[in-house]
Amino acid sequence: MLFNFKICLFSFHTNIEELEKSQAVLLDYLANAGCLRQMQSLRDRDLLVQDIVMFQVIHRVQGPFHRFCEGLTTLGVLQKIRSHPDSFRPLFCYQPCVMTADQMENLFSIRLSPEGSNKRAAEETILAFATGASVVPAIGFSPTPSVQFMHNEDDDFFSSMFPMANTCVNCIKLPLHTSYQLFREKFDFALGNTHGFGRA
Repeated sequence: MLFNFKICLFSFHTNIEELEKSQAVLLDYLANAGCLRQMQSLRDRDLLVQDIVMFQVIHRVQGPFHRFCEGLTTLGVLQKIRSHPDSFRPLFCYQPCVMTADQMENLFSIRLSPEGSNKRAAEETILAFATGASVVPAIGFSPTPSVQFMHNEDDDFFSSMFPMANTCVNCIKLPLHTSYQLFREKFDFALGNTHGFGRA
């Protein structure tokens, strides 16, 4: 943010006096960055902006980057990275990916009401609705419980205005409604009218 401010401070000036005033404010920074130059023309402004960008993007991080490379060289890791760049790319370069069920599970934490309360019983109904079990078995679920979403344009949406569950595969299917209130009404109705085992 400060970097953008420094660039903007110089980029929009159209005369030498304004440039000199802006330069005076950042005199210490410019001297430390090695970007201090005398302003004689607007061309000097462009060169100053280039110097600041070069300092911020290249020179400022060059020392730490070289120390990082030296550390990787110590155990031969840098050589392996250079030999197999595709294998190491996910460790050093962010790539957006499709959200998996495991990632989704790790994003949320379940906060249940105290055991024995009426609220807790209602909350456990969702587990029973999706899996047919009111508690998590000691060996866990197989297959792992999953969530599917049903869209308005899907063929079976009319019959699935309510949440559905297939307890054989531990899957809950949630319809996407236009409002949270409508979704909640349909979900509450489905949970309140589910009895027995199998497809709810």
